[in-house]
Amino acid sequence: MCPPGWWCRSAWHDLLRCRFALSPLWETQAAVRLLARPGAHGHHLPWLRRIREDAAALDFTPLWLLMPDGGHNPDFICPPPVGPTTTFEEEIDGVRGTDPLVAREDIALALAGRPDRPAGERMLADPVRAVRELADLLERAWRVMVEPHWPRLRSLLEADIAYHSRRLAEVGFERLLGEISPRLRWTDSTLTVAGTRGNHTRVLGGQGLVLMPSAFVWPDVVGGHEPPWQPAVIYPARGIGGLWTPAGDRTPDALARLLGRARADVLCALDEPAGTSALAHRLALAPSSVSAHLSVLRAAGLLTSRRYGHQVLYERTPLGIALAGQEA
Repeated sequence: MCPPGWWCRSAWHDLLRCRFALSPLWETQAAVRLLARPGAHGHHLPWLRRIREDAAALDFTPLWLLMPDGGHNPDFICPPPVGPTTTFEEEIDGVRGTDPLVAREDIALALAGRPDRPAGERMLADPVRAVRELADLLERAWRVMVEPHWPRLRSLLEADIAYHSRRLAEVGFERLLGEISPRLRWTDSTLTVAGTRGNHTRVLGGQGLVLMPSAFVWPDVVGGHEPPWQPAVIYPARGIGGLWTPAGDRTPDALARLLGRARADVLCALDEPAGTSALAHRLALAPSSVSAHLSVLRAAGLLTSRRYGHQVLYERTPLGIALAGQEA
């Protein structure tokens, strides 16, 4: 993966190969990186408080060593996702299957130009062991830091994809990129990712582009363009400011009296489209109860629903937005 500041030339046939994706493994390694970047903690302080004790028991030094700011980050520890439904198990199996020679080259690039460090030297000397230990560490990080919160995170990422897919149909690719991030600009068949740590140029050459939202990448926009990655832009997902806010804290008392507290909480929790399981996890309610509330709210014209991948996503209608006290 590369830092912000790269740009690439494209042609019309590349636009036909653009797709959205999400990656549990990407979120996991980004969460590990976040722990070492206090300046990016703001949106995630409630999550950090929840995982601090368990995360403190893990030694992330080998991963942090391979995550230099402004330098190369190994691609083999977060292989490109094949689509929006890729599972962590599928991705971590891909990491474990990495060719040791490929891993060694990737690690060497991440360590290039930096002082010799024993941990880095050990990884270069025994890439087979390095792949195994890094995969094990990523899996432990997933189990402790991300998996317990994955329904909420996945809901946010899927809602972002659903929203931007709709916006792509409404406004086209050029305008969509500017809406995804002010750092993105599409001019004369050239995609520019503005940053502060240099510029990189790549020709897409018909490979297309992957657009991937992330909960933990904020405030950066980063790109991947070296094999095995299809050219990709990873950007902050919409709605991360309210990601960890309890839904009940956003529910007006008057609306709770009108609809009932639980039903009003469901309506107000839908700042972004979400499915039944994600809402149940977020609200600490039984999925069956959430499903019943969603059915009533939809029948009353406050919600609409549509299938996305393996689940049904619900979102507020203009009337639902007005009742929830949000601007349309």
